[in-house]
Amino acid sequence: MKDVYILDAVRTPFGRYGGALSGVRPDDLAAHVIKALAERNDLDAPDEVILGNANGAGEENRNVARMAAILAGLPITTPGATVNRLCGSGMEAVIQAYRAIALGDASTVIAGGVESMTRAPWVLPKPDKAFPAGGQELVSTTLGWRLVNPAMPAEHTIPLGEGAELIADKHRISRAEQDAFALASHQKAAKASFEREIVPIAGLTRDEGIRHDTSMEKLAKLKPVFRRDGGTVTAGNSSPLSDGAAALLLTDEAGLRGREPLARIAATGVSALEPRYYGLGPVEASTKALAKAGKSFGDLATAELNEAFAAQVLGCLAELPDLDPAIVNPDGGAIAIGHPLGASGARVTGAVAHRLAAAGSGTGLATLCIGVGQGLAVVLDR
Repeated sequence: MKDVYILDAVRTPFGRYGGALSGVRPDDLAAHVIKALAERNDLDAPDEVILGNANGAGEENRNVARMAAILAGLPITTPGATVNRLCGSGMEAVIQAYRAIALGDASTVIAGGVESMTRAPWVLPKPDKAFPAGGQELVSTTLGWRLVNPAMPAEHTIPLGEGAELIADKHRISRAEQDAFALASHQKAAKASFEREIVPIAGLTRDEGIRHDTSMEKLAKLKPVFRRDGGTVTAGNSSPLSDGAAALLLTDEAGLRGREPLARIAATGVSALEPRYYGLGPVEASTKALAKAGKSFGDLATAELNEAFAAQVLGCLAELPDLDPAIVNPDGGAIAIGHPLGASGARVTGAVAHRLAAAGSGTGLATLCIGVGQGLAVVLDR
C-alpha cells in the first residue's frame, strides 16, 4: 500500500441560495476548481477526476466529473467518475481517490465535490397510467426526501431538521446553546482568512453566508422551523442552502516531484445508524478512523465537524467527551460558511489539510454526518 498525500486543496467561495453563484452552472463551478488546481500545480493531466454530487438531477447530470474535466480544459483522455453519498459525497470522492492511489491504480487524482442547490431542478414523475386526465405535481430536488418508496418506514423519512430536534431532545441541548454555537460559527468565520483555499468566481471572493452582524438577540427572534411548539431548531442555528465546489489534488510519493504536501491521509472511517439520528454519524465514523490510524481523540491538533445543525454538532460532542471542542471548526463551519451538499466533505478535508500545513505538524480529523443515517471521517497527519 502506497502512502497518499494531499498536495493542494481549493474551493470556490460558497454562495447563498439565489445569491451570487445562482447564475453559475454546477459543472462550471466544478470546472473552475479543477482548472485552478491544475494551473497552480503545473499539472498537465491527472490519472482521473472523481467528484461527489448529491443531486444529479439537473445540470450536473451525465457524470459531472467527466463533464467538468472537459470544461476545465484537461486532456480529453482524462477519465471522470461521479459518486453520491449525499452530504458526504465530496469526502467519498476523496476516499475513493485515496484508495486508488494506495493500491497503485493511479498516481495523481483530482477529487472533490460540487452542488448548486439554487439550480437544483423540479422533476415531474411519470404517471402510473398513460394519458392522465388530471394535473401532475412537480417535485423539488433542492433538499430532503422526495419520491419516497411507500415501503420505507415513516420514522426513517422525517425531515432533517426534525432529526436535529431529536438530537436536541436526546442530549437536552437548549435553544440558547444552539444559538450560541451558531453565533460563534459566524464570528470565527468572519475573522478567518481563507485565501489559501478560495479561488474567486463570478465576482465572489468570500463566503456569502457569513453574517458579520448577527447576535444572540437577532438569533433569538427567529421562529423554530420544524416544531412550531417547543422547537429549538431555527434557520439561524442551521446550515443554509448553498452553492459551491471544492477539489483536492491527491498523489503518491512519485507525484510529489520534490514538493511538500499539505498532509498525508492516515485512515478513513464510515458508519451507519438509524436514519432519524443521522446527525450522530460522525461519532462512530471518527472513532473507527482514529483507531485505524493508531490515534486517539487526544492526539488531534485540529478537527472539522461539518455543521449541518448546531444541535447535531453539539450532540456529537456530547457523545465524544475526549474530543476537545476548542479544536473543532476553529475558522467557523457550515452554519456560517455554507453547506453545498456535494462539496462540503471536500471542503472540510481541505480545511484540515491546510491547517496542518500552516502548523507544520500534527494530526487532524475531518468528519460529517450524512442523511439517511451515515457518517464519514478522514484522519490526516503531517
